[in-house]
Amino acid sequence: MAVWLLIGVNVACFVLELQMGQAELRETLHEFGLVPASFGVDRAWQLVTCSFLHGSLAHLVANLWTLWIFGDNVEDRMGPLRFLGFYLACAVLAALAELLLAPDSSAPMIGASGAIAGVMGAYLVMYPRARIILFVPLLFWPLFFTMPALVFLGYWFAIQLLSGGLSLVANTAEPGGIAFGAHVGGFIVGVALHSLFVRRTSRRSQSDERSLESAWHPRDLS
Repeated sequence: MAVWLLIGVNVACFVLELQMGQAELRETLHEFGLVPASFGVDRAWQLVTCSFLHGSLAHLVANLWTLWIFGDNVEDRMGPLRFLGFYLACAVLAALAELLLAPDSSAPMIGASGAIAGVMGAYLVMYPRARIILFVPLLFWPLFFTMPALVFLGYWFAIQLLSGGLSLVANTAEPGGIAFGAHVGGFIVGVALHSLFVRRTSRRSQSDERSLESAWHPRDLS
């Protein structure tokens, strides 16, 4: 229920974005996206609202598809209200992680993938032996294969960590690029805090399988 609520809110926000002119959209992104260079306690709402804005349809679909893939099982362990609290906590702390790594950026950071990275971190700990069904489009021939969640999510996190580290060393962060700090921070938060939100009597299944497009790359615009 909570996963579908979050999907609905994100879609509704994107529909509103589509109805705006360029000037209004730019103003909205700077008002409700996270702009590190101008952020202060008087604009604390940006830590939450930035995760409900997206820069393109592909950005939206990729994030919400992944939320649906991993979120339903995590919500099953937590319950709807606890999952919402967990999701928002991951969103805020992931945004703070990016804020610490790129404090001088004047471009608004938007996108749900920091919060979703937290959900992925929780899934890794809860269902490490679950088999993820990967889909790889090979020309016109669909190729499916399975991979343990521990391997897939561990690989994803390593790529985010490495890419973020290289970006910091090379100082190559560009407006509109990927906020690796939010991904890494959100994932770590999900791993570290998920147990605080899990119901003691929740159901657990290590054999759940979920589909995931292997080409997906979460994008937070920074």
